[in-house]
Amino acid sequence: MIATTAVFAVQDALSRHLAGEYNVLMVVMIRYWFFAAFVITVARRKAGGIRAAARTTQPLVQILRGLLLSLEICVMVAGFTLLGLVESHAVFAVTPLIVAALSGPVLGERVGWRRWAAIGVGFVGMLIILRPGTGVFDVRALIPLLAAGMFALYGLLTRFVARRDTTATSFFWTGTVGALTTTALGMWFWEPMSGRDWIWMGALCVAGASGHWLLIRCYEVAEASAVQPFAYLQLVFASTLGIVIFGETVSPALAIGATVIVGAGLFTLWRERLQG
Repeated sequence: MIATTAVFAVQDALSRHLAGEYNVLMVVMIRYWFFAAFVITVARRKAGGIRAAARTTQPLVQILRGLLLSLEICVMVAGFTLLGLVESHAVFAVTPLIVAALSGPVLGERVGWRRWAAIGVGFVGMLIILRPGTGVFDVRALIPLLAAGMFALYGLLTRFVARRDTTATSFFWTGTVGALTTTALGMWFWEPMSGRDWIWMGALCVAGASGHWLLIRCYEVAEASAVQPFAYLQLVFASTLGIVIFGETVSPALAIGATVIVGAGLFTLWRERLQG
């Protein structure tokens, strides 16, 4: 999981660079082409091939999952270009809290008062970062918050389909539906890319596929609840890249808010594991 978060942080840094030079939709579209080719290759190597990987009794939910993730990536990458890696990831860290809050109405799971209290504390941390009602409030900070909400819903739907579909099936639908969605949007914004940036694009595609492969391997050898807390390291890695490469800064409010959010998120994961 630590390796996964490191690779995904590099992926985000590459996305920030390319989306700063070219249209966000085009960058995500090319990334998804490689991702789709990767998941199809993986499916062909499994027993039953592509037909077995695509077999599902809940295609509409799988399509919605793929659609949500592809659009969430577009929103998040736009956030990288407008806000930077540090602030975007600090706000995005609220995702597990949104998942916990929505797990009751969406999945019918029980959320006790301790987790509700942690969710409330986490959202206080988010308010510390956003500082609404003050002169320093930046409406652009709502972009990663929107991405967090979309990713949380994607995660909940992934848990929902996992009741009847295999990981390989969900992985296949994620890649193929995402490729179709981003192609339908990004094909209208094609721009010529320089030779050097094609190298960066190739690195982005490899990082994306490698990160997903590492994540799959991680969940094959360990319980999700055991490794999920380490996912917060992506905030550390991405922030480090943002500061070192892009010259971003960390304000006191951002540091305090992010610490509160991560602490609350770790508590909710701990409570979820106890009840699991």
